[in-house]
Amino acid sequence: MTISQLSRRDFLKLSASGVLGLVLSELGMDRALAASPASQGRAIRSGVQIYDAPYLTANKTDLLRIDEVVDLLGETPGDMIDNKFNGTWYQLDGGYTFSGWLQPVETNYQKPIYEIPAEGKLAEVTVPYSLTYLSPYFYAKNAHRIFYETTHWVKKVVVTREEKSVWYEIYDKVLKESFFIPSYNMRLIPDGELTQLSPQVPDEEKLIHVDIDTQMVTAFEGDKMVLSARCASGKRDTDTPKGEWRSYHKGPSIHMTNFGDAVENIYNLPGVPWCSFFTGAGHALHGTYWHNDYGRPRSNGCVNLPSAAAKWIYRWTNPVVPPNVDYVHLPGQGTRVQVV
Repeated sequence: MTISQLSRRDFLKLSASGVLGLVLSELGMDRALAASPASQGRAIRSGVQIYDAPYLTANKTDLLRIDEVVDLLGETPGDMIDNKFNGTWYQLDGGYTFSGWLQPVETNYQKPIYEIPAEGKLAEVTVPYSLTYLSPYFYAKNAHRIFYETTHWVKKVVVTREEKSVWYEIYDKVLKESFFIPSYNMRLIPDGELTQLSPQVPDEEKLIHVDIDTQMVTAFEGDKMVLSARCASGKRDTDTPKGEWRSYHKGPSIHMTNFGDAVENIYNLPGVPWCSFFTGAGHALHGTYWHNDYGRPRSNGCVNLPSAAAKWIYRWTNPVVPPNVDYVHLPGQGTRVQVV
């Protein structure tokens, strides 16, 4: 038997009884993989350690700076770092490092698009990170960095004669400020990538199941399992709330922050992609760029997912967000989200 052969009823019974993890182990599904394979990795913090073998007891050979980008040569099992589900390490030129410490990234430069609708256009970063500027010139003052697979609303295209360069202007609703990005670092997302998945399936047949014990998000269409992915739910004191919910408000790009409301554990995360909110307090299933450590609680209450899985859920669930809209809020509606 494989995990996809488990019926929805049996899966939910196993989850409710607390033995889902044991069954997944027997099926060979007890280990989380790192996010989608990529050719490069970006160090998510300063001092990421490199070892000569995929073990914490191995010899330390080097350190990576924050946002340093390295080539990924392969994956191998190794020590699990406070994560009983994730023992994946990356092989680098010169050693090994734990997968949770690197964001898998690519460097895919883009051709500029010169026509933007009046309401703006959703775009994603296609390089490990990009600087933002306060005006559309490379000698202008830098603002902040935005990272691979983050999403942002492009408001206009700016062509500078002096530098003969093309820029996208993005607007941050939280900061209430515009920033400028070199156009080759962003891809404008076609409307076809924002249409609903499985629109023929009645919404009452769709279910998102979040199992905190196994850190697994599973989607069902009736009795058929259509998605299964490891997640990172809320850590202690910011637990993901258990219960029955609905994905009644959604947005493809959200600036998440508790700045001004907290004195500890402050976070400031612009461009969080593919947010499917299921509580009024802001708990959501969403893409993640600040870690790659799925399989253990480590969020501030949300359900962190690799961006590809979060985008799939965003497109699959109700309500549908039109391509030219940045947020939809429909209380009482949405696809069922069950957190146990």
